[in-house]
Amino acid sequence: MKNIVLIAGAFYGLISIILGALGAHAFKKILSVDKLLSFETGVKYQMYHALALLLLGFSLSFTSNLEKCAACGMIIGTFLFSFSIYLLAFSEYWNVNLRILGPITPMGGICMIIGWACLLFYFIKSN
Repeated sequence: MKNIVLIAGAFYGLISIILGALGAHAFKKILSVDKLLSFETGVKYQMYHALALLLLGFSLSFTSNLEKCAACGMIIGTFLFSFSIYLLAFSEYWNVNLRILGPITPMGGICMIIGWACLLFYFIKSN
């Protein structure tokens, strides 16, 4: 589990840097200001969680269910949240109706919240 968390954190960090650079330069020319702001929100949350996953991977042993739930919530939630935002930001440019992804973004947010709540309960329980 530790290795999965570290790989996910490094992968999310790598992708967020690439997408952030593209958003600041190439995508600025093709996305509306509104869509670009949404895209940047996805990038920010992805990087925050990349860093959090790396910290968890180096700090936790993943022997308890709360530790595993915290990591899984952040991994799954970040994917659902950020990547649905990326696709929604481009739906207008691609001229594709991706409104079905609209509910996926808050589901990802809920998963991230669950991950953080599990981490909080783990810290409370371990003291």
